[in-house]
Amino acid sequence: MPLAVGAKAPDFTLKSKAADGLKDVKLSDNFGRRPTVLLFFPLAYTGVCTQEMCDQTAGLGDYEKLGAEVLAISVDSPFAQEAWAKANNIKIKLLSDLNKTVIKAYDVVFPMLAGVGDTAARAAFVVGKDGTIKYAEQTPTPKDLPNFAAVKAALAKA
Repeated sequence: MPLAVGAKAPDFTLKSKAADGLKDVKLSDNFGRRPTVLLFFPLAYTGVCTQEMCDQTAGLGDYEKLGAEVLAISVDSPFAQEAWAKANNIKIKLLSDLNKTVIKAYDVVFPMLAGVGDTAARAAFVVGKDGTIKYAEQTPTPKDLPNFAAVKAALAKA
């Protein structure tokens, strides 16, 4: 079960590939400033994950109007994430949880996906400006997508 609504969001610092190298992205940098949407996804270069990130890229304006930053987290390396993002025109900031510390902290580990190893489960969280979780959802299977209408509704209240 993912962390519950009302819980303090575990802070983290993860790597993201930027034009000028690797950058640290720290969740708590948004505390007191803006809400954050965290989208956990199993693996780059897979059909459902690619579709999800492309669809959410197309809807980034909706999140921006609500004042939120969207961060997507997987266990892929930042270099694989960058190549995947370029190949698919994904504009969401992708964060590498290669050591699987954040997926464990948020309790969204999907064990032995397709027999290749532990990955992130597909999940969505809204973290309010105050650093507490306002919405939490882990989908029943990696093929199911989060309820993005519910994510945006929670974000509008965050």
